[in-house]
Amino acid sequence: MTHYISKDRLSLEKLKEIIDTHTKIALSEEAVNDVIKCRKYLDSKMEDIGRPVYGITTGFGSLYNVTIPADELSQLQYNLVVSHACGAGETVRPEIVKIMLFLKAQSLSYGHSGAQLITVQRLIDMFNEDILPVVYQQGSLGASGDLAPLAHMSLPLIGLGEVLYRGRIRPSAEVWAEKGWEPITLQSKEGLALLNGTQFMSAHAVWSILKSMRLSRWADRIGAMSLDAYDGRIEPFLPLTHQLRPHFGQIETGKVFMETLEGSELINRPKEHVQDPYSFRCIPQIHGAVKDNILYVKSVIENEINSATDNPNIFPDEDMVISAGNFHGEPIAIPMDALAIAMSELASISERRTYQLIHGLRGLPKYLVANPGLNSGFMIPQYTAASIVSQNKGLCWPASCDSIPSSQGQEDHVSMGSNSATKLVRVVDNVETVLGIELFNAAQALEFRRPAKSSPILERIFTDFRKVVPFIDNDTYMHPLIEKSVQFLRQEQYI
Repeated sequence: MTHYISKDRLSLEKLKEIIDTHTKIALSEEAVNDVIKCRKYLDSKMEDIGRPVYGITTGFGSLYNVTIPADELSQLQYNLVVSHACGAGETVRPEIVKIMLFLKAQSLSYGHSGAQLITVQRLIDMFNEDILPVVYQQGSLGASGDLAPLAHMSLPLIGLGEVLYRGRIRPSAEVWAEKGWEPITLQSKEGLALLNGTQFMSAHAVWSILKSMRLSRWADRIGAMSLDAYDGRIEPFLPLTHQLRPHFGQIETGKVFMETLEGSELINRPKEHVQDPYSFRCIPQIHGAVKDNILYVKSVIENEINSATDNPNIFPDEDMVISAGNFHGEPIAIPMDALAIAMSELASISERRTYQLIHGLRGLPKYLVANPGLNSGFMIPQYTAASIVSQNKGLCWPASCDSIPSSQGQEDHVSMGSNSATKLVRVVDNVETVLGIELFNAAQALEFRRPAKSSPILERIFTDFRKVVPFIDNDTYMHPLIEKSVQFLRQEQYI
């Protein structure tokens, strides 16, 4: 099965399917024609352009007024790639790099970038063969495109840099020789087409949104298990209340909880307490706000991955080459910062529910063990969750509210969206851990309600969870159990 890159709108769900099923990709006939047409137009334009055109016949950044002789334009593009490969810090995880390759090929396929067909095809070959460039997390200002990380992504195209291939990091030249591939000689504008663009930011955003959608669904299931184990009330989830404040996410959350808890003996038994703490009673409002934010950010990122984001933009039919700012990351930097805040709240309320479960209230033993004192029980997993939630608060400072001028003031406002992207990934990873800890606690608490049963949905999750994480009678080594809890959340059949 092959996915053909075209002008048809690409959804995140479709991209997830392509990645998850290891689907091969190829250019559609329309895309091939558009790429060739744009390149031919640019080549012909170079013969009589008669004026400086940024990045095509000139230097870059503040060197925009330096005209480059025609016989040095290929060297100019080569120099651009090698000089901009200044990344630092940790490497980007391979699954995100693979998304970068896809998104860059997609962006170049629209025929407004001037790339050679062989250049786009080589990106596709790397995607299909799982030959993943080594890219570093630090170096992009998220403004003139993701210059440094995209330079590292592009180095293998010219036979430089390193790639991860079959579990080993190797010089790309070695892998190219094995494949019989020749390094590409970049033509005018091509280096700029590769380095200008938001594919580093966008790939992180795609990965984060897809994971956030899964974790949001898990948060509802886990929150429902905690509510049942805590002997909580169902009334805050009834639809009448949410009709008075009809936010989509709030209504949806209430509906999910009603469905999840259908048939539970625990939720339906008489309650002594009149109200639950906010971390239970306000789940529809808090989980719902997160859902609404995820949907908004998803819509923004889907626009972005269906766009051409390099500069200048080439319009063969209109006979125009326009230098503008489609590479600027602000349209996605602010939403990524917002998503980090939303997901952080999902972890924050989860940690509070964990705290309530171990507090020794409503007939549950302190720290969820039968013999507290001799046993610390679930005391310290809550510490761990609290520590992670606190770290998230620091990571939620919006990177997009910062700007440091660069390139002698020519690039005087930048989005810092790359920092928004990398810290968003960290926040989402942290949320997964905190939810894993809540599930660990909720399952433990549920056992103290036996012989009463929860709902069929939650009992199925509980039964399968117990196959990998046991009930804790006495203190034991907790770290591996937390890791198994987190791994359990990587499954989707329960949500």
